[in-house]
Amino acid sequence: MSANVSFATFETSYGTRIHRIPLEAFPNFWAYVYVVMKDDLRVLIDCGSGTDSSHENLLSGLQQAGLQPEDLTHILLTHAHIDHYGGLPKLKPMTNAKIGIHELDLQTIAHHEARVALIGRRLASFLADTGLAKETRDQLLSIYRFTKAIYQPVPIDFTYDAIDMHLDSFEMIHLPGHCPGHVAIRLDDVIFCGDMVVEGVTPHLHPETISPYNGLDHYLESLIRFQAWAKDARLIFNGHDDVITDLPSRIEATRQNLIRRMSKALDALSEPLAIAEVCTAVYGEAGGYNQLLVIEKTGAYIEFFYEHGIVEITNTDEVDQGLPARYRRLREIADEEILPKQRNAVVE
Repeated sequence: MSANVSFATFETSYGTRIHRIPLEAFPNFWAYVYVVMKDDLRVLIDCGSGTDSSHENLLSGLQQAGLQPEDLTHILLTHAHIDHYGGLPKLKPMTNAKIGIHELDLQTIAHHEARVALIGRRLASFLADTGLAKETRDQLLSIYRFTKAIYQPVPIDFTYDAIDMHLDSFEMIHLPGHCPGHVAIRLDDVIFCGDMVVEGVTPHLHPETISPYNGLDHYLESLIRFQAWAKDARLIFNGHDDVITDLPSRIEATRQNLIRRMSKALDALSEPLAIAEVCTAVYGEAGGYNQLLVIEKTGAYIEFFYEHGIVEITNTDEVDQGLPARYRRLREIADEEILPKQRNAVVE
């Protein structure tokens, strides 16, 4: 087990016990799930990736918490990324727990093959627009489909919208951007925030052209809403890092990481470039699944720049013929102008 992850037990200010279970979701990639023991409820928040190691870690963690899968009453998912929901097909036959997710992630969980086919088609269109070579695009699409093939659809028992974003003492808030149906879940003075903030890196983002409710604009607005909603929380548990006790500092660090990456992209766009060329300028050479992640992130940055009038397309005639767009920044822009805070003010 990584030295940076460990089983741990916490309590809310009202005495509710929380067990943190580390899982090796993929080789050398760790995630946390949480068991909450509240009165007669035994709630599992997220369930890992479903790989053999992840499932074994989950079962042993439940046992360490004094539980068996059949003891669980609910499984609450923070969002529909495979390292958070992929464990459902192996876990569901072992428990009668009711499964909940936000409605915008329902199709991914319950009708997986159709969702992968639809998103795969949109992803293929996006990759063609990046300027990547066809061989590389085909490799990235194969990687996307392979990682999704390990999951089999599981029915959902309820969506958070249908229960008015409350389950007993649990309260949810919808925070799209990183994932369309991403939520944070509050109980007493603690919050489970999924992947809203990730230590030391920029969050993963897709362009909204791949999936609605993704994208940088949604994510930035969600960060502001999350900080206001979580202002009285004592502990914030997330999907991959240690417990957060200073959320404003973590959110500002996330914002600065985004600014740093986006500033590099704008520096490169002093001359017309396709998305793939901007990606290389920002992230360097990448391969495999990491290449898919960084090209999607770069696409989200360019989408944001274009929609906010920060860049222009320089080859309109070629785009009209189906060739990739080439972007160029319209003017010099200071780092603090890239993500001005007033742009993301929340409208109630």
